[in-house]
Parts: sequence; C-alpha cells; structure tokens
Amino acid sequence: MKEFKTILLATDFSDCSVEAFEYAYSLSKKCGAKLLLVHVICEPVDLRGFYVPHISFDVLEKEIEDGASKMMESFCRERLKDDDNYETLVVPGLAYDEIIKQAETFNADLIVMGTHGRSGLDHMLFGSTAEKVVRKSPIPVMTVNKS
Repeated sequence: MKEFKTILLATDFSDCSVEAFEYAYSLSKKCGAKLLLVHVICEPVDLRGFYVPHISFDVLEKEIEDGASKMMESFCRERLKDDDNYETLVVPGLAYDEIIKQAETFNADLIVMGTHGRSGLDHMLFGSTAEKVVRKSPIPVMTVNKS
C-alpha cells in the first residue's frame, strides 16, 4: 500500500467538507500522516476606483480572511480536539489552483475533498472545483460526496 505522510483536506466548511474530513482524518490516523487542512478564499472582485460606502477594499479583504480563519479554528476545535498532527492554511486565490499548489508545496500524498454533485445548469455555470482538481492535479485525489 502507498505510504501516506501528508494528506491535504480542501474544505469550504460545507456538509460535503465535513464528510470529506471524516475520510481524510480516519485515513491520516491509520497511516500516521499529517493532516493539512486548506481553505481557499475566492478573491473578491477588485472594487478599487469604485465608490463603496463604509469599507475599503483592503478592509473587506482583511475581514474576509479573519472570518475564514475563525471558521477554520472552529472547524478544527470541534473535530480535532486534542490532536496535534495537523496544520491549517487559509489562502486567497482560485480554489482548484491553490489546492493543487498547496498540495505540491507541502508534498501531499493525497488530496481529499468533498463534491457538491452539481449538475445541469449549475455545473455549467459554476463548474466543479473538485472536477478541476481531479483533472489538473499530479497528486491523487479522493472526492467524497455527502451521503
């Protein structure tokens, strides 16, 4: 069996991500692998040069990042309790691109992520981050659909 030293879990904190977490965490415990939890903040539209009342673009960006970091802390506190063999990252960018970049940077052996199972017009309009990661990643990817 392939030896797993680092498993990356891509999370958007949805129910699908919680389901994917269960698989990633279980596998990391069985293999003694480090769990790397990654959340990607989709970069907001750049509003500089437009009038946006009460908040600057930099402040908005910082508030989004702070909020995502708090969500990550809460996610880990609820699920990882006393475990310390994990690391978290909250990064801005295109989700599929950053997931692959972070997996490569941290030498992950496996990427685990949930999939919402969109189809039809939703899939055509929004695409699937999981599908893009599966197609473009040089690292094996496990997708988990919420049961």
